[in-house]
Amino acid sequence: MANFANGAQAQIILQLVVAVVLGGLIGLEREYKGKEAGLQTYSLVSLGSCLFTIVAAALFYSFKDLPGVSFDPSRIVLAVCTGIGFIGAGVIIYRQFHIEGLTTAAGLWLVSAIGVAVGAKMYLVALAGTVLAIVILVVFGELERKAIKRNKPRL
Repeated sequence: MANFANGAQAQIILQLVVAVVLGGLIGLEREYKGKEAGLQTYSLVSLGSCLFTIVAAALFYSFKDLPGVSFDPSRIVLAVCTGIGFIGAGVIIYRQFHIEGLTTAAGLWLVSAIGVAVGAKMYLVALAGTVLAIVILVVFGELERKAIKRNKPRL
């Protein structure tokens, strides 16, 4: 396995904490709106995605110099994205002529990407993704509620 000397374990723990906090910020907004997937779910998805990314990188460095061994860490990131897609599909419900859970599914998919970014040490990108997600959920949500849905014809 990878060499964990010189504070590498502390760095990994910091990455995990950052992933939980960023995922949790988005989860707090969902919690505030009374959605089923909230603080815990979003934090766990971000944490899991971050951890898978860290493990993928560690495995890559463990096997990269072995003759005849091919290891592509992007496959693990692809598996995370696919797995979260299945979770997201499970939260989407068609009920009484409207769709529920689509924003939750998209949010879980996004928070997974934020976790991957933190796992890849792309902290500024992860932070920007978090801020943009909160802007979309809060500002665009309010705009949609006030301006667009009010003028939408009822069936």
